[in-house]
Amino acid sequence: KPVTPALLAGAGCQFVSLVPTQLRRLLAAGAGSSLPSAGPAVLLGGAAAADSLLARARAAGLTVVTSYGMSETCGGCVYDGLPLDGVEVRIAADGRISLAGPVLFAGYRLQPALSSAALAGGWFRTADYGVLGADGRLTVRGRADDVIVSGGEKVVPGEVEAVLGTCAGVADVVVVGVPDAEWGEAVTAFVIPADPAVPPGLADLKARARSALPAYSAPRRVCIVSQFPQLPSGKPDRAALRRAAGRQAARDSVS
Repeated sequence: KPVTPALLAGAGCQFVSLVPTQLRRLLAAGAGSSLPSAGPAVLLGGAAAADSLLARARAAGLTVVTSYGMSETCGGCVYDGLPLDGVEVRIAADGRISLAGPVLFAGYRLQPALSSAALAGGWFRTADYGVLGADGRLTVRGRADDVIVSGGEKVVPGEVEAVLGTCAGVADVVVVGVPDAEWGEAVTAFVIPADPAVPPGLADLKARARSALPAYSAPRRVCIVSQFPQLPSGKPDRAALRRAAGRQAARDSVS
């Protein structure tokens, strides 16, 4: 059942757990004006959230708490960048997040070798990149599995999405890497336009990305869509988007 402002207003709950895509849809549906001031707080997780999305939600009067965790940590263990009592966070030399503390799982069932590798020294090495600020707050950059290697450079899609999400005319965006003969992978932006009649152009998206990120992070292709395919979790289906972009690139090369 879709999460709507009316559903939340009548639920009587104190908290609702959402992924960024669901929060964007709530805002587009007028959640800020239709929810009561004592409405549920939003626990936002499942993917890195753009600063622009958080700012929009809070400006609309929503209480948003970012959460970070996974099955191996029994759910959320870092809230608004700060770990729960007893939980420790560190960043490896390659930028990967590691976690330690009483929230960690005991191991993967019937897979002792995998468990030993994942829990080396009492620390769980996650599949996410992150940075720790001077105040000890964790910022999640994105998943290592989603990293795009374009021209030998590593591009974190979540960081590009956060920047492109502030570009005029962009309602939502997902960035993926598509196989490319010249670059290895081409940074490709799937964009839901704020106004379908006036979608943002590739030149504008490139300029916005280059204003805040290295030039190699800028998209080389853009695909305008009305919605993203989704996984059961509500997250965008990046594999489906890669396949769609690959098919489009093949058609373009033939034409």
